[in-house]
Amino acid sequence: MTATLHASGLAAGHGDRTLFSGLDLVVAPGDVIGLVGANGAGKSTLLSILAGLRAPDAGTVTLAPPDATVGLLAQEPDRRPGETVAGFLARRTGVADAQAAMDAAAEALGAGAAGADDRYATALDRWLALGGADMEERSGEVLREVGLPIDPQVPMTGLSGGQAARANLAALLLSRYDLLLLDEPTNDLDLDGLDRLEAFVGGLARRGGTPTVLVSHDREFLSRTVNRIVELDRAQHRIGIYDGGYESYLAERATQRRHAREDYEQYADKLSSLKDRAVMQRNWMAQGVRNARRKTKDPDKNVRALRAESSEKQAAKARQTERAIERLEVVEEPRKEWELRMTIASAPRSGSVVARLDGAVLRRGGFVLGPVTAQVEWADRVVVTGANGAGKSTLLAALLGRLEPESGTARLGSGVLVGEIDQARGAFLGEDSLLRAFGEQVPDWPESEARTLLAKFSLGSDTVLRPAASLSPGERTRAALALLQARGVNLLVLDEPTNHLDLPAIEQLEEAVDGFAGTVLLVTHDRRMLDTVRATRRWEVRDGALLES
Repeated sequence: MTATLHASGLAAGHGDRTLFSGLDLVVAPGDVIGLVGANGAGKSTLLSILAGLRAPDAGTVTLAPPDATVGLLAQEPDRRPGETVAGFLARRTGVADAQAAMDAAAEALGAGAAGADDRYATALDRWLALGGADMEERSGEVLREVGLPIDPQVPMTGLSGGQAARANLAALLLSRYDLLLLDEPTNDLDLDGLDRLEAFVGGLARRGGTPTVLVSHDREFLSRTVNRIVELDRAQHRIGIYDGGYESYLAERATQRRHAREDYEQYADKLSSLKDRAVMQRNWMAQGVRNARRKTKDPDKNVRALRAESSEKQAAKARQTERAIERLEVVEEPRKEWELRMTIASAPRSGSVVARLDGAVLRRGGFVLGPVTAQVEWADRVVVTGANGAGKSTLLAALLGRLEPESGTARLGSGVLVGEIDQARGAFLGEDSLLRAFGEQVPDWPESEARTLLAKFSLGSDTVLRPAASLSPGERTRAALALLQARGVNLLVLDEPTNHLDLPAIEQLEEAVDGFAGTVLLVTHDRRMLDTVRATRRWEVRDGALLES
């Protein structure tokens, strides 16, 4: 069964700040709608409202049929203590709740409760529709397909970040909801996972199947999957709905913004011209009145009449110009969007050899990488790719001197000053406030300067006083970017830096990396970034070895 969702007049906000209002949307079978907008525009809030997890401040959401199932797969899979992979999959697919409802109905049925037979029938239908009957069989197969051939009874908390991302992908592929809401499904996926996700989502549109609304900052993923865009434009306080794919949206939005700017400039020019004319006419009229007063004793009544007529004409023209100003249709000036203007502070260059591994065998738990012999030289721009779990982060840890090789040697060069965005954004995970955590990284900075810089990264006075661990992934990423601008570095290490960044910030990061004069180590699965980044070398970590292409 597929469903149709109708949203009418939706509004939502935080405190006294309105996120969006007057949102009307129909999500029908075959729709794959991309929800875009700057971080903080209300995308996740809107998904929560569509899922029925949050009431809107105004407006309504209705489903047809009313008992259709809606699945919201949140931005970060929460790994609960004691929960197995099988339990995680059952919870994310809705099967666990359906099973609990069916068990409760069965117990009531056994106790002879009134209406229990109807409740059990309804619960059974829901459990079957969500795929509960063959969940166990399908789970093992899908886990193998996504590259996670593990015992489903292992705890989720024991998985690495990459493995958890694959488990989350498996939950999506296993889901049989009537309507899907996906919040950043591409985060932490490797290229193989992205291909599988694209095939799944793209298939929904081609088959006219499960309607889907998704939030993603992966430009290539959006380009390949969505057939409509909803933009929450925080700067203009408006909602834009664009038919067609992502590239069509970009072109149409650029045209709309150009026309809006042209319309405003035309209005502003006309208004300015009318105001100048009104001032000139008032001056002429005042001059005429002064002249008339000086010459009121002129004996020629015809001259006096001519002067009076001239003054009246000037007054009439002035009134006509004022009415033209009043009738002029006001065109509001398009608001300028907040733009991240990012630079990466450069330090004096390091030695010629930035980092080197000689026959290094690297072990983490049961995983072994190597032996690896590799050298990073000054001004190298190395792009590192590989599947999740292949050992990319292990390689970076060894190059940076954080992981001692089991055999062989690892050496960081002289004069190397490292600026890093690690995958976990680990500098901002503690209970200290963001401002304090940031200040510990740049102890020589006055608090006022730290606040000013963080504000430039859209981290305002309320945000910087919150515990760093309570921030959203996007906020922690922007704090890490601010740190790169605060500290002079000559080795830039970026591990999946585009995760949780909105599209304008990603573009700014790409520009900043392009303009950075030092050495760069970049790990990314962002295909647009892979295509556009200026690289001198490309490494692939595969099958326990480091390969250079």
